[in-house]
Amino acid sequence: MTDDMIGSALAASLARPGGNTTGVSILASELDVKRLEVLHEFVPQARRIAMLADPTTISTRAQVMSGASDLGVEVVRFEARSPDEIGRALDAIAAAKIDAVNVLASPLLNTFHRQIIDRMRDARMPAIYQWPEIAEDGGLLAYGPRVLLCYRHVVSLVDKVLRGAKPADLPIEQPTKFELVVNLKTASALGLTIPPTLLLRADEVIE
Repeated sequence: MTDDMIGSALAASLARPGGNTTGVSILASELDVKRLEVLHEFVPQARRIAMLADPTTISTRAQVMSGASDLGVEVVRFEARSPDEIGRALDAIAAAKIDAVNVLASPLLNTFHRQIIDRMRDARMPAIYQWPEIAEDGGLLAYGPRVLLCYRHVVSLVDKVLRGAKPADLPIEQPTKFELVVNLKTASALGLTIPPTLLLRADEVIE
């Protein structure tokens, strides 16, 4: 399972991966931009938005910057490739007059999401995250597929391979269901009021 099976050069195409690899591609490039759009919709007053990125993953910088231009907001990139660098990046964000944060897709940033959530709360700064489960764990907003469903795709592929299928013949799978989760407890702690019309868009609202 990876951000982009094609972009990672792990597969030749979604339909016929080739080589000896198949898997799940979680649409990171498209969803990093979509999360920026959702963040802007829920926090329209944010004009300067941080992009917290892990440079060891596939870069979605060009796509996010293009999306920011379409929205008329400024995006400032901050990078972290280790737990220590996450802390330093969060310090830099707090000092940079940032209005909101788009936490990009990354296994590292997901693993240390509690640290990020706590710092965002302390700085009273809204942020959006990759997995719906992170909003359930205290993040303000999250948009994307559920981790559990992605792993079910992986298990299904493993089962087929163990039954004799060749990985090269198994199409790359992609999530088809994406959830928007809004945590009103966190919004209240940040001093944010989210209009009821926006809450109607959410798949889950945590009160």
